[in-house]
Amino acid sequence: MKRLLLITIVFLTAWNATNATAQPKTGLKPDETVLLYAEKLSGCTDPVIAEKVTAAGFTMAEDNGLTGEKIIPGNGFISNIGANARFDLYFPEKPNGEMVIVCPGGGYGFVSSYSEGVYVADWMLAKGITVAVVKYRLPNGHWEIPLTDVQNTFRYCRANAEKWGIDQIGIMGFSAGGHLAGCAATMYDDAETRPDFAVLIYPVVTFEEGITHQGTKDNLIGKESDFTSRDGRTWEEWDKARKTYKALVRRYSVEKQISPDTPPMFIALSSNDPTVPPENSTRLYNSLTDKGVSVEMHIYHKGEHGWGFNTENITGKGNDPLGFAREEFSNSLQRWMESLK
Repeated sequence: MKRLLLITIVFLTAWNATNATAQPKTGLKPDETVLLYAEKLSGCTDPVIAEKVTAAGFTMAEDNGLTGEKIIPGNGFISNIGANARFDLYFPEKPNGEMVIVCPGGGYGFVSSYSEGVYVADWMLAKGITVAVVKYRLPNGHWEIPLTDVQNTFRYCRANAEKWGIDQIGIMGFSAGGHLAGCAATMYDDAETRPDFAVLIYPVVTFEEGITHQGTKDNLIGKESDFTSRDGRTWEEWDKARKTYKALVRRYSVEKQISPDTPPMFIALSSNDPTVPPENSTRLYNSLTDKGVSVEMHIYHKGEHGWGFNTENITGKGNDPLGFAREEFSNSLQRWMESLK
């Protein structure tokens, strides 16, 4: 208890001492911040930290090597996330039994904590949905780390679900966060880490060359040249590296990991997305239907990439890239989630 109190004081002091100019355009604050690896805490400058801080108690088996404070510009894109990984909890006044673990996007190079994080929580709380927004560790050459953080978040939330009045826990992800959510929905270890449902918004799905989002792929598993270069390698080392790369490309191509036990999915994207080719989503849709998994997909004729939950009350009138279909999207997502109960 004394150790946790000391961690909490250090954590809050580090934040209060910072000139936190970055602020989301909402008054919503998390009810609780849960530190995934409190024993290795390295400080924090996140301006949406909760006053209540809890240590999850997980041991960090692998370190991504990033140290120091998080870097947070005014747009809320958090980078340099290492041992200070955590998730923020938001509890509705009238919980409906559903909880969503949210994975913001950012190409595995940063975490979009506003439009794909706190604004998502703002929308869901009004629907009675409990929310956990994960500030997962960035891979930095360690491809298993982001999924480990999400699975640990599931473990913690499952352990507290009864206390919180939760009977369903799903996952939601955007762009690279959609890839992470897709991995969580297909690469779970057990019933504890298996999502009950998944919501993927303009997700990166495949790691196939020419169709994937190259930055997401390179940031997670490394550049192809890192594996295929012959320089300084014996033939055995070179052959092993090339095989490793091919195996990683297959492993992290979500559409290749679908089984009949994959949870139901909701997919939404724009057909004019210039960042993540829509074929990522259509491939996933086909794989899901081939395996008999329940799936609903919405493709909007415009909106491009990254619209998240940047509604007009956040962006200003006329500035929501999905404004023409925002109500339709919101109603469809709410209807689909209610149908799962």
